[in-house]
Amino acid sequence: MKAKFTLASLLFSSLAFGQVVTPKASPLCKIQQTVGLTTIEIEYHRPSKNDRVIFGDLIKFDNLWRTGANENTTISLSDILIFDKDTLQPGKYALYTKPNKDSWTIYFYKELGSWGTPEKWEVKNVAVELTKSVKVIESVVETFTIELNNLTNNSGEINLKWDKTSVAIPFTLNTSDKVVESIKKVMDGPSSRDYYSAGNYYFSEEKDLDQAIEWLKKAVELEGEKAFWMYRKLALVQAKTGDYKSAILSAQTSVEGAAKVGNVNYVEMNNASIKDWKVLLNK
Repeated sequence: MKAKFTLASLLFSSLAFGQVVTPKASPLCKIQQTVGLTTIEIEYHRPSKNDRVIFGDLIKFDNLWRTGANENTTISLSDILIFDKDTLQPGKYALYTKPNKDSWTIYFYKELGSWGTPEKWEVKNVAVELTKSVKVIESVVETFTIELNNLTNNSGEINLKWDKTSVAIPFTLNTSDKVVESIKKVMDGPSSRDYYSAGNYYFSEEKDLDQAIEWLKKAVELEGEKAFWMYRKLALVQAKTGDYKSAILSAQTSVEGAAKVGNVNYVEMNNASIKDWKVLLNK
């Protein structure tokens, strides 16, 4: 009897605290695509046709649509997308549409917190608004689909497809400009700050101090006397190696640069170091 009671208790507990899991009618879809050097992520829920008339019936013409089901559809960009004369800045946006028979209006909307469409539509939250033509396709697309197609290094398309309707949203990218800038930077060699950072790291980690000096010399060569903080660092590394004569000269240059911009702190630090290094140099 006790065993039966225990089994019944377990069964009741399972029913009371368990959770029935069933598939969602409009499953979540996440897509990520790199186009050129830009990453695009789209997250949306995918309703199905289920023998219904979609556009003009289930989704009324000239009504704002969440472009999917459940939560609003979102699109995230790591860099700008260019739609003809409109530029969409990097960030995350809700993707709303207003379907009509011959064309759709597409909205990239800054406010993301809505379940479906916003309770109050704010024009100020529209980052970009576009109008694109509808293409009637022969084969029925049963489940609402968003795709990224016709990809090149500098362009692509966002495609919206459902039932026999397809809408293409072409875009271009600044990939070419970014690549040219990257190539130029590499071919021009490291910047003064790159040399300075490398030299400072070697100094702080007490690695190859001769190499640190070489990098810091390149840094001050590129920047000139105005980079008094770089000359200060060079002086410290030179002093660390026992080259007090060179350290004094670098510190004096740092004093001159700091004095020109009124940086009293660097003037005082360098003068104190110069005084100490002169003592060590004359030992």
